[in-house]
This record gives sequence, C-alpha cells and structure tokens, in this order.
Amino acid sequence: MSIENKMKIIRRGTDEIISESLLEERLKLERPLIVKYGADPTAADLHIGHMVPMRKLRDLQKLGHQIIFVIGDFTASIGDPSGKSETRKMLSKEQILENAKTYQEQVFKVLDKSKTKVVYNSTWLGGMSFADVIRLSSKYTVARMIERDDFEKRYKSNTPISIHEFLYPLAQAQDSVHLKADIEIGGSDQKFNFLVARDLQREAGQNPQVVITLPILEGLDGKQKMSKSLNNYIGITDKPKDMYGKIMSIPDELITKYFELCTDIPLEEIAEINNQLKDGKTNPRDFKMRLAREIVSIYYDKNQANLSEKEFKKVFQKRNIPSEIEEVKVELDVDEHGLIWLPKLLVEVELVSSTSEGRRMIKQNAVKINQQQFNEEKLPKADEKILIQVGKRRYKYVVFN
Repeated sequence: MSIENKMKIIRRGTDEIISESLLEERLKLERPLIVKYGADPTAADLHIGHMVPMRKLRDLQKLGHQIIFVIGDFTASIGDPSGKSETRKMLSKEQILENAKTYQEQVFKVLDKSKTKVVYNSTWLGGMSFADVIRLSSKYTVARMIERDDFEKRYKSNTPISIHEFLYPLAQAQDSVHLKADIEIGGSDQKFNFLVARDLQREAGQNPQVVITLPILEGLDGKQKMSKSLNNYIGITDKPKDMYGKIMSIPDELITKYFELCTDIPLEEIAEINNQLKDGKTNPRDFKMRLAREIVSIYYDKNQANLSEKEFKKVFQKRNIPSEIEEVKVELDVDEHGLIWLPKLLVEVELVSSTSEGRRMIKQNAVKINQQQFNEEKLPKADEKILIQVGKRRYKYVVFN
C-alpha cells in the first residue's frame, strides 16, 4: 500500500496529527512502528466513546504495526487531572486490578488480541526510587505545567492543585520513554501529556513520538462527552436491543460524526449521508437505523442487529411492549394506607438511579403502570404482577413479596 493510502486511513476521524510529515517518514521505515495507547482502569465498563481510539489502533494494527496497550495501574493510583476541575480521587490497588481485567476483555472486541501486547506501567514506574522521581521532576518546570489549560483555570480560580498531579504527565511521559514509542494515540484531552512525552524522549536521546489525537465523542444528550457518570453513554456490554435503542435516541446533528468515528462506512458514503441530511428529503430516523445496525453488528453480529431493529420497530413504531422484560421480586414497606412510595420502588428495581430521578420522571409524566400513565408518588401494593415503564425504553415486571 502506498504511503498516501496509509495516511488516508490514519487521518480518518483524527483531530490532530503532530506531525504529518514526521508520520510519513516513520511509515517509510522498514519495520513495524511501536504504537502506544495508555488507559487508566478507573471504571469497569467501557462505552463506544472509549472505542474511538481503539478503532484507530486497529487500523494501524492492520497496517502491520505493533500495538502496545499500557494498563496504567500505577498512574491510575495518581489520578489523571486532564479536563478535571478538581483533584481526582485515588483508587485502591484492588479496584484498579479488577477494572483492568474487564478493560482487556472489552477492548479485544475491536483489537486483535494475538497482535496486541499488554503491559502494566507499574512494571517500570513502581520500581523508581525517590531519587529517580526527583530527577524526573527536574526535567519540567512549574511554568510549563501551568500552561496546561485545566491547571491554568484551577490556578486562576484558586482551586487547589496537588503536587502529585504535576507528576501525572511526567509518569505518563515516562511510559513513552520506556517503550521507545513511535506513535501515541488518545483523546484530544490528552494532548498536553503526549507533548510532555515528546520532550522527555528528546531528553533521553530518542526520536520524539508522533502524536495522534482523536475527537471526544458526545453522549446521548449531544452536549457533554459520553460518560457513565452522566448517564449519557452507550456501553459496549449493553444488550444489543438496548444499544440499538440508545443509538436511535442520539440528536440528529451527531449522526455523521457517529458514522465517521464508530463505523467502517467509507467517508465518501458518509459525505453523501451528510448531504441528504442537509437537504431534508430523507428522515434522519432512517440513517439512525442504519447507524444502529452498523454499531450493533460490530460488537455483536448482523443477526443481533436485525433482531434489535425488529424489536425497536415493534416497541417504538407500533407502540407494543418488548417481547422480553425482566421480572423482579421486591419487598417494600407500606404505609398505614397500604401504599408504597413509588420513587423508592423505581430505584429498587433499577429503573432509575435515585429517588430524586424517580420523582422527576413521575412529574414529567414519564412513568406508566400497566401501560397507563401514573403521576402519583404513592402506589397501591398489588397482589399480582405489574408492568412498570419509565421513559421509552425501560420496562420491568414487578412482583411484591
């Protein structure tokens, strides 16, 4: 394959490449390039936003390059300050290692496991002495650290910055030095850390790595980045029908971006989809249905994608209830009138995350009992199984003990 065609594959969906000329030089070398990706296992489950850099790694893997997946078990104990307005909480070693196991299981839905080297950065960072840390710290100035956008904002607003947070970019950069990385890939919020790595590589007499940053994928709200804590995410372990339904709920303006970053549809075809969205002659729902099929097929298969689409049409277009609904048995206290506090019940059966969300959904007329809208906070305890629906996609059969 020509360098030009390789660059076309690599450029797709990227935010920035530092620098393209250097990358072209590296691609001309007669050896596989060392491509580094680091992830701090701060949570157990990944979403399709996490998969954006994974898909770029897969592209480079197919071009014959060596992917080194760095599990940041050491750096996770520090806490990455990128994009944070306050100091991150440190995780326990047990939490980190447990999360690391599930990370690996999930990323190999995209990456070729046999061609991916997994390493833990505690292997080299954990053995550094205090003298080593001081020497590493001497290579960067406080002034350079404060240039970082999130540090600068916190400094100006008198929000505390802990000294250990300054060590995070240096520790992550040391990973690149240790691995002699040719390329590092990650989200655009990691750019500062990647540039620090280039500086430390020069200090160590190495050629600086090429930096490839990728856009941050917005979540279901279309505003903030996809995040489990914001409940605006599409988990890659979600059931196929749930994944399909969530994709159908994204704002229309994100359709093209999701096609580019989350699927393998050719760019020329995506450009045509974008043109059709702009002219308004095609219902955006039709493109979302294709998008949902494509994404579900990636993490499951085409059969599951088709079944999910059939279920979606049944439930949301024909206004029927799903064919499979979980049944939950609960035991809750009743008041002197034999009534149950509904917000607590909704939390108990995991239809909402908190009683405040439950109360809000009831006020918004988003709760149905046996397919009838219910807008009271007190619910009579039933002797038979009842069907509870919250919003458009959440259903549970409830049996009271």
